[in-house]
Amino acid sequence: MIRLFKLIREDIKAVMERDPAANNWLEVLLCYPGVHAVIFHRIAHGLYKRDFKILARLVSQISRFLTGIEIHPGAKIGRRLFIDHGMGVVIGETTEIGDDVTIYQGATLGGTGKEKGKRHPTIGNNVVISSGAKILGPFKVGDGSKIGSGSVVLREVPPNCTVVGVPGHVVIKDNVKLKNMHRDPIDLDQVRLPDPIAEELECLRKRIVELEKKILELERERSL
Repeated sequence: MIRLFKLIREDIKAVMERDPAANNWLEVLLCYPGVHAVIFHRIAHGLYKRDFKILARLVSQISRFLTGIEIHPGAKIGRRLFIDHGMGVVIGETTEIGDDVTIYQGATLGGTGKEKGKRHPTIGNNVVISSGAKILGPFKVGDGSKIGSGSVVLREVPPNCTVVGVPGHVVIKDNVKLKNMHRDPIDLDQVRLPDPIAEELECLRKRIVELEKKILELERERSL
């Protein structure tokens, strides 16, 4: 019980550090569904590990009804998880989440197929999963990585990378590793993300312009 209260205190502190809208700890405790969902999950997970699986699922369903966040009681969640807003977040049974992870509304940590065993992703430390992102399958998202809004990730993500697109493309951030969150805040920017598809389209556009110029030059030479 003492450990549970310690974890809850850390969860509240994490929200205060990462959400500029949070004014004080009491507001976070009373008004943040992400915090409520994590508290419910810690209780449900404890019951699940003690083989009270039906009771654990009942607690998780009550949490889903109250918060709009669905976390299977079998999922393993680390310390200081921040689920911002949270409506529509789904976290599957064999998901493993490290410390200091941030998840925004509509994100899914899901599985593929009907196979037994490990079928959901493993999320490293200091990872940011943006709004509407889908991470599907039993692979790892490395420490310090960021999943862009609306991305669909179907394969492993190395540490300190940004993923955007459908399916997700890994874009390394100038080969610069993210700093430790205990020294600097987690990078929560969900807008200024690289777009490899847009970059490829821009390259094609420039190439087309060059080819059009060459065609015009050839036509002028023939007309002379």
